[in-house]
Amino acid sequence: MKLRLAALRGLWTPNLALQLGFGLSLAILPLGFVSVYQTYKVLEERQTLSETALLEQTQQAVAESRDMIQSAMSTAETLAITVPVFDTSETTCDAVMARVVEENPKFTFAGFVDEGLNLVCASNGGRQDLSDLDSIRTELTSRQTEILMHPLEFIGGTATVSVAVPVFAGGRFRGTVWIAVPVSALNEKLSTVVPDVDLVLFQFEGKIVATAKFSDFRRSVLPASYGLDRLAEKGRQTFQDVNQEGKTRDFAVVPIVSDKVFALGSWEPRLGRGALPGYEGAFALYLPLVMWVITIVVAYVGVNHLVIRHVRRLRSWMRLYAAGRGDLDKARLDNAPEELEIVAEAFRAMTRRLSEQERRLEEDLNEKTVLLREVHHRVKNNLQLISSMLNMQIRATGSTEAKHLLRRVQDRVMALSAIHRYLYLARKLSLVRADKLLEDIIQQLVIVGTLDESGREITVTTALEPVEISPDQSVPLSLLTTEAAINAVKYCGMTSGADAWINIALKAVSADSFCLSVVNSRVPEGQADAITEAPIDGSGLGSKLIESFVAQLNGTLEIDTQPDRYELHVVFPMRWPTPDDDEG
Repeated sequence: MKLRLAALRGLWTPNLALQLGFGLSLAILPLGFVSVYQTYKVLEERQTLSETALLEQTQQAVAESRDMIQSAMSTAETLAITVPVFDTSETTCDAVMARVVEENPKFTFAGFVDEGLNLVCASNGGRQDLSDLDSIRTELTSRQTEILMHPLEFIGGTATVSVAVPVFAGGRFRGTVWIAVPVSALNEKLSTVVPDVDLVLFQFEGKIVATAKFSDFRRSVLPASYGLDRLAEKGRQTFQDVNQEGKTRDFAVVPIVSDKVFALGSWEPRLGRGALPGYEGAFALYLPLVMWVITIVVAYVGVNHLVIRHVRRLRSWMRLYAAGRGDLDKARLDNAPEELEIVAEAFRAMTRRLSEQERRLEEDLNEKTVLLREVHHRVKNNLQLISSMLNMQIRATGSTEAKHLLRRVQDRVMALSAIHRYLYLARKLSLVRADKLLEDIIQQLVIVGTLDESGREITVTTALEPVEISPDQSVPLSLLTTEAAINAVKYCGMTSGADAWINIALKAVSADSFCLSVVNSRVPEGQADAITEAPIDGSGLGSKLIESFVAQLNGTLEIDTQPDRYELHVVFPMRWPTPDDDEG
């Protein structure tokens, strides 16, 4: 899991601008929450005030209609008290009822119905048995005040709102006082209040009493999800719903007459529930979000302008310096903050110090290289001088065996001289090209195909791969090759009808190990002369030197003697230079 997280961090690392923007957004997040909370609180209070305003406006809109109904109720209640005093069989009761209608032009009828449902007293002087009228039987026999809208044939077919108040005398129900108000008067009052407001007066049982538009489509203004009886049960309230026509409306319900008559008002939504109250609410609610976005943008742009672009410029300087560009002393940032200017100046000072140190190191290295080359040159000259002295000694010596021994010593000196000549001329002293070094040594030993003063012709072939070794290994490898070549010359001999031959090869057997092979022809048994008759058993000086050089190379020596050839193979590892070698 940790590796996976590390890999994900490696794939994407947020930059400074994003991190700072995220940090600032977290910092202002509580303020945003507070602002949103306060905004919603304001909206809730505004909603409450709006609902209260809707209720008050509805109550004010039906004030005149309410006064008409309450006036009818008050008059009916007064008559209910005085009627038992009258003799209903006399004309006095009719006169009182007529006077009530005359004094209140809004009333169209006033009368008294006894417990037998007989109209015994009326403003129009009529007498009638009402027991057959089922539509008003309930109101006329009820023991409590009733308000209902219905048409009456005997009142001229006019739709009225009837107020029925029971009359009690001596604790006994005596009848009902009945006052009728024309519905047209209520409708007129409702329709002239506010043009875009739909008003409905309804009874507790859910029956419509009056509407602003009293027509066959008067129920179209009612809410689709609620019945009037259910609204009457809940009493004073506000809600939002669609009406029967499918239009979204705000509704308000207020009781207007002793919880018996209710007013329902509806109009276009002034304040959408759950929505923003116009541009003011939108500004108040979305201001934290706008502030958050502006903070992120300002942080991102500001950090890019003040920090990131300068950091990228510093990074480009570092890359140029890492690529070898050292002329950065005049590089400058563009209007960077003081802190970044300090970093840039520290970087320039560092590059100056490093450049100066590199210059000094390069001078020291060049000086040491020149001195080392001079050492190799002087050693090479001294070895060549020794070789010349040996050559003079060889010419002055009369003994053949002494000449042979001095020649062997001269070959070894020339091999050392070849090493120092190569190191003097080499461009790189940390590693030596072994193939070129051995080629020079072999060329010195082979002079136009002649390896011995006897004049015998020997064919020499080489197969040297481009192999690099350390300078410490070059000396034992060169001397090993010289001794092996001298021994090969000594023992290769001559076969009848063919020249002697020597093969010298150097190749890499692995990434850090090499193999030197010297293979030469051999005189067959029975044809050995005085020089080659001694076996190669490692008892001579050359064999001892070869073993010593192999040990210095930390290699392994393998000798294979065949009837027609002699093989010498040395496998040795690459020895890399170490700090201890440098100190030595």
